[in-house]
Amino acid sequence: MKKGTLFFRLAGLGALCLYLSSCYTVPETGRRSLNFISSEKELALGVSAFSEIKKKEKISDDVEATAMVNRVGKRIAQAVGDNIPNAEWEFVLFENESVNAFALPGGKVGIYTGLLKVADTDEKLAIVMGHEIAHVTAKHGSERMSQSILVGLGGVGLAVAMDDEDSGTRNAAMAAYGVGATLGIMLPYSRLNESEADQIGIIYAARAGYDPRVAIEFWTAMSESKEGKGGPPEMLSTHPSDATRIQRLKEFMPEAIAIFERGRN
Repeated sequence: MKKGTLFFRLAGLGALCLYLSSCYTVPETGRRSLNFISSEKELALGVSAFSEIKKKEKISDDVEATAMVNRVGKRIAQAVGDNIPNAEWEFVLFENESVNAFALPGGKVGIYTGLLKVADTDEKLAIVMGHEIAHVTAKHGSERMSQSILVGLGGVGLAVAMDDEDSGTRNAAMAAYGVGATLGIMLPYSRLNESEADQIGIIYAARAGYDPRVAIEFWTAMSESKEGKGGPPEMLSTHPSDATRIQRLKEFMPEAIAIFERGRN
């Protein structure tokens, strides 16, 4: 048996065993995802990264805006419940014109002041915070890290299998593998993660008492604000197109509305 064939068989068996023992069930959607990263390691990485960000970024002294971020954050955190184990929630408003926000393992949430120019109500901010926190509860970060490990192992296997080929053939094969892994695995899963975070995020917002229908209004406004700025086609992007995102939100909406209405009764 050729050494490349043997390597692939052993690697495939190892990857299968690793996959079967490293699956995670995403809260709210029930999707089974690959996750080699322990909760303890993930928590430590999140807390450490947030500490570093607070050292580098200026924390806003806007009392009213900070109160809004904390008010919304606490309600979303209650809606999340135990989906982030050992969470020590912290909501920080950073003085930064970027229209952005993020959440890290451990209940660490950062909002940039630039975002509040668009997410200018509690309801809109709840949609964004729900989305970002959903990435954490779904363990999307560790899922991408785990996928990168498997892709890396596949690259090693290919290099072993191509060891007897000339350098030109090996380089072409490795380049093709890299493009194929990016377009066929990493980017599609990244877009899936974004859609899943949208779905889970509006569920959290609804559970926290915010009308999830605001999500359509918010993302439509975000789409309109980007008109004429261009961007890569969807297949080359880490995010679904705005049209795809809005359509999927409409598909998810009945479930979220039902949760919202139950909470009002």
